[in-house]
Amino acid sequence: MSTNTTIKEAANTLNISEQRVRTLCRTGVLSATKFGRSWMIDKDSVNHYGLQSAHVVAEDHATYDVDKSTNTKPIALSFFSGAMGLDLGIEKAGFDVRLACEIDKYCRQTIALNKPNIALLSDINDYSKHDILKASGLTEADDIDLIIGGPPCQAFSTAGKRKAFNDNRGNVFLKYIDLSIELNPKYIVIENVRGLLSCPMDHRPHDERGPEFPDLTADEMKGGALNFILSKLKKSGYSYSFNLYNSANFGSPQIRERVIIVCARDGKTPPYLLPTHSEKKEYGLPKWKTFKQAARGLKEHHHLNFPEKRLKYYRMLKPGENWKNLPEKLQKEALGKSFYAGGGKTGFLRRLGWNKPSPTVVTHPAMPATDLAHPEEDRPLSIEEYKRIQEFPDTWELAGPLIQQYKQVGNAVPSSLGFAVGKLISSLINDEKINQFIGFSYSRYKYTSNHEWETQFNEAYKKATQPTLKQQKISFG
Repeated sequence: MSTNTTIKEAANTLNISEQRVRTLCRTGVLSATKFGRSWMIDKDSVNHYGLQSAHVVAEDHATYDVDKSTNTKPIALSFFSGAMGLDLGIEKAGFDVRLACEIDKYCRQTIALNKPNIALLSDINDYSKHDILKASGLTEADDIDLIIGGPPCQAFSTAGKRKAFNDNRGNVFLKYIDLSIELNPKYIVIENVRGLLSCPMDHRPHDERGPEFPDLTADEMKGGALNFILSKLKKSGYSYSFNLYNSANFGSPQIRERVIIVCARDGKTPPYLLPTHSEKKEYGLPKWKTFKQAARGLKEHHHLNFPEKRLKYYRMLKPGENWKNLPEKLQKEALGKSFYAGGGKTGFLRRLGWNKPSPTVVTHPAMPATDLAHPEEDRPLSIEEYKRIQEFPDTWELAGPLIQQYKQVGNAVPSSLGFAVGKLISSLINDEKINQFIGFSYSRYKYTSNHEWETQFNEAYKKATQPTLKQQKISFG
């Protein structure tokens, strides 16, 4: 039951002035009743506003109200939880997501706002197996069904320096693997960017390659980082399968591709995720969902704005068009030096099409090289449209200023992809028959399944470790 608090106490809790608290009471932001010249404020209202505005810190805490006698759902623990897009899908598939581990301040506030009863922890490096079990209301005797996590991807992204495990974020990846193996769940799921498939264990700068430099070592080969991770899992008795999955194939109104690795404690190779949609109704599945379907019914929009100099060009573009649809003179004018740079430059001056899925939503929809503009209105996508594209409920509250809300949603995993993961794991736990669509095109890219990837890596490794003719002459005299 909620209790009341005073103006002074609320000001201390929120670390703001008493006058500001009175303003929040008068405008109805805080739930309060006025008695004479004084206000009595609902304490839950103060805490809720504090979390949403980040005036109140979301502290670490253990899970609340766990009744083991009535809770029969399979147990999942989440790491690098972000704004919980992946977790919402896992929860929809029937799992009890007992714990969220997240270091980002605003994501933690969002978790506390929407899921106040689950355990909340911060930096994964600070916790042991015992800490995780205790916070989750579990004991050594409890069998964890699923551990899910998407470790920071910047260390593996093709857009970054690709330092892999020499980057602090890469080391967090290894902490996640080691902690998951120690907790010994039935299934471990790893989500990451496509760059993980090709990132080397040790990255040699491109200006240090060529005929005048030594050959690349096995650790410097493409895929070395992933091979290291898979080796750790295999040594611990976990089998695995992975692929690069386009979320549009699972019901998301968005083309977003992520590597999903499913690891099984029983040693049986897990099947691939089961698609629910296809681009052209292949396999008798419904067509991909569109932006128009996702945005239907939205009436309120909060959004950033484009600078006026960019709006000049947007006013010339129709739904689904981008800078390439401008006259060449205006293309050069709009892009400046970027016009002469390499690559497709597909993120510049980009209007969404009504009848296609959205492109991958990014952490900022109004940056010059990653524009995401409404099909017809001269503005970036709103945060409400972002939430629909990433399949968050309209009622899902996001903490912090608007720019931080975009970042949280832009970094999330679409919940339908999480649901596909949860559905697969649930079927495996219950020993249900799982259909497979042989030859299904899971993404735009080839050779991204574990079978194809391992074949290529092993062939490249064999070639890299074979002695050269010069070495053979030395060996044989």
